[in-house]
Amino acid sequence: MEGVIIAGLLGGVGGLTRGVVGLLKALSMRRRILWGYYLITVLVAVIIGVFVGIIFDFDPRLSLLAGYAGTDILEGIYKSFAVQKVYVNPKATVKK
Repeated sequence: MEGVIIAGLLGGVGGLTRGVVGLLKALSMRRRILWGYYLITVLVAVIIGVFVGIIFDFDPRLSLLAGYAGTDILEGIYKSFAVQKVYVNPKATVKK
């Protein structure tokens, strides 16, 4: 049980590290910070860290790396399927 907790903590540390990098990027670009999204990515990093720890016999380095890289991969997948906003110009409607 102790190994699961350590793997989860290290996965969370990896996710927090990646999150801080994202926060610094958002601040430098003057973008709005979505705190709920940040929290979800850290929680997912904890889960990823636990599963990688279980699969790879609780190697702490892999849990840390999985927390960092795993959330990055999931975010990339999410962004690739995100719905884009489409703006319609009301003046350009077709008249019958």
